[in-house]
Amino acid sequence: MSAAERTETVIHPTSVIEDGAEIGEGCEIGPFCHIGPQVRLGAGSRLRSHVVLWGNTVIGENAGIWPFASIGHAPQHLKYRGEDTRLIIGRNALIREHVTMNPGTIQGHSETVVGDNCAFFTGAHVAHDCIVGNNVTLINNVMLAGHCTVGDFATIAGGSGIHQFTRIGHHAYIGGIAAVEGDVIPFGMVLGNRAYLSGLNVIGMKRAGFNREAVRNVRRAYRMLFSFDQTFRENLDEVTQEFPDDPLVNDLLGFIRSGGDRSLCTPRHTPHA
Repeated sequence: MSAAERTETVIHPTSVIEDGAEIGEGCEIGPFCHIGPQVRLGAGSRLRSHVVLWGNTVIGENAGIWPFASIGHAPQHLKYRGEDTRLIIGRNALIREHVTMNPGTIQGHSETVVGDNCAFFTGAHVAHDCIVGNNVTLINNVMLAGHCTVGDFATIAGGSGIHQFTRIGHHAYIGGIAAVEGDVIPFGMVLGNRAYLSGLNVIGMKRAGFNREAVRNVRRAYRMLFSFDQTFRENLDEVTQEFPDDPLVNDLLGFIRSGGDRSLCTPRHTPHA
């Protein structure tokens, strides 16, 4: 019987569920798990074994959590003094072995937020005060430092490290072993150590259902933005005039104009997307 079909919750006798924890219907708690008193676990979730859920942590329905994941323990922040901050994880989370996620800090948002349908593969880390969108994938051993923002449908490949306060735009792709110190534009693809903008995640755009005209316009805007013939400010104004009504291009421009604490990740050479 699948988790979706079960109504009763099954808890292995070796697991410890602290008084106050809220466990939804149809959950399966495997051997040697420990769930803290402030945890709320959504219906239909399955903890394989040796999973620790702690702190003021909310996990949406149908989560799948594998052995030795540590979710909700104190943030790795030297100024943290036990404040009651939160970790919120959306529906259908896939959390593989040794994943760690921390709640927020009062120096940040006081909460870490993860959207729906996200996947975190073995050893991935989501630090305090991060905001992660929907349908985001972190491959093995990705390190997401504090205060990062990751847009919907972004993919971060194995072993990559994202600097604190960095923004990753929606539908962006971060190549493996990348060290990302600058903001990554929506649809951007970055590679390398230190990471540079290598083009657009065109394959991801096509998989997401964007039509040929939409992809073509974003590619043209990208080439114009990062042309070396004039200043970046002049390029920005030119793209704004060229595509006044294109929603994807305007979204990209809005990301750039809104700024952030990090500089923008840019190409090394003439853009070729």
